[in-house]
Amino acid sequence: MNVYSMLTDAIRRRGGQTAIRCGERSLDYRDVDGICAALGDWFAQKGCAPGDRVLLFLRNGFAFPALLLAPMRAGLVVVPTNAKLHPREVAWIAGDAEPRLIFTHAEHVEELKSALPAGLACEIVAIEDFDLPQPLEAPAACADVDPDDPAWIFYTSGTTGKPKGATLSHRNLIAATVNCLADVFAFEASDRVLHVAPLSHGSGLYMVPALARGAENVIYDRTGFRPDEVFDTVARLSISVIPFVAPTMIVRFLETAPRADIGSLRGVVYGGASIHLEHIREAVARFGPIFHQLYGQGEAPMTISYLPGADHLGADDETLVSAGYVRSGVELRLVGEDGRDVPHGADGEICVRGDVVMKGYWRNPDATARALKDGWLHTGDIGRFDSAGRLRVLDRRHDTIISGGTNIYPKEIEDVIAGHPGVREVIAFGLPDAEWGESVAVALVAEDAALDEAAVLNFCKANLASFKKPKRVIFLEDLPKNAYGKVLRRQLREQYLG
Repeated sequence: MNVYSMLTDAIRRRGGQTAIRCGERSLDYRDVDGICAALGDWFAQKGCAPGDRVLLFLRNGFAFPALLLAPMRAGLVVVPTNAKLHPREVAWIAGDAEPRLIFTHAEHVEELKSALPAGLACEIVAIEDFDLPQPLEAPAACADVDPDDPAWIFYTSGTTGKPKGATLSHRNLIAATVNCLADVFAFEASDRVLHVAPLSHGSGLYMVPALARGAENVIYDRTGFRPDEVFDTVARLSISVIPFVAPTMIVRFLETAPRADIGSLRGVVYGGASIHLEHIREAVARFGPIFHQLYGQGEAPMTISYLPGADHLGADDETLVSAGYVRSGVELRLVGEDGRDVPHGADGEICVRGDVVMKGYWRNPDATARALKDGWLHTGDIGRFDSAGRLRVLDRRHDTIISGGTNIYPKEIEDVIAGHPGVREVIAFGLPDAEWGESVAVALVAEDAALDEAAVLNFCKANLASFKKPKRVIFLEDLPKNAYGKVLRRQLREQYLG
């Protein structure tokens, strides 16, 4: 079963109703299906065969939904990447995924071309020069695929710092879609759904259940996140659902003046990082019990646990700091270092299994074997069940920094800064940040006494996505190490917490 087939009923029932709106342009459900079918033919003319990859390096925009859905409809594999990445980082991903096509913005084309691995047979298409094809009047059915065929590769990272492609099958995406409707949010055909977060990540995943229910999906295509403009859109279009926001966005909502014209909003799904207790309390007090929390990973997309909106209202601290209840169709264990289940109330690594768990990491059997053991995904997160059976996520077993809901991996930053000729040693770590949750700090030992913070930051600007750049650069004579020569990252973090 092709995940795209979940849209079939909505296309049949809601054919003439708006499916996608972006600015002044819109597509109805028949248009979306006809364009996706036409794109499938265009992919074939470009030499794409079932299983080939189509990479998207795009900001939210009018064409994004069709470019996200069409590869899966045609039996291809879509590879959406974070639009905030540096083109050289995307080039590495392209070298791993080996797409036949890359859609990106004109500003990135030349740098991508120069950075792609030699010999990669890949065409780069500038979205500004590309018009969506006219919809086919009588499109054929979507490609018949095996449910375990890859549909979406979601690039994440681990302690090695190199991105890993979590391979999500049609079965995985169908399970995540059904689970969303069952547990997190029951979209309705009458909903207008505003996608303010990147469609390459959670908002794109939750566009599928919204479309499956026949809702209208409004794409927020402004560069940067402007809460007042978001609320203007909510008021003007009577938006009822925002399907995914990071906790940082909720904090930004709270910084705006209260307004009485956004009463249409009945649901906001949030996740991607923990939220401070005082922020979620204030948000519920101001906007009501419209917030629905989810916890998941790219390897189990958006689908491990949830805290429904009703549980936020009048909730005690234990409830609000939790990640809620285990999702339908998901099994969850907490295990100790010995791999055995820990007693109830004890801390352990969160391990899950079910149809939502990825097939594995793209062309990375070693990483797959480390993550998937006896059918269980080992998340690397440490959790505990509270007195009411809710999951609380305590910490990350590894050292991932989460800033504004986006994962930042220290090794990526360290590898870049270590390439500066004036740097001898470097370590990156996260520090608390009132706005972003965490921000990046680096401690380094310089080879060149003239090296200063500005030089380090300029070097990062040329080689890293801007959201990964350090906010703090600490110069040390030596980095603290244990007896085995390993740098004590946690000690540094604790030392500079204040």
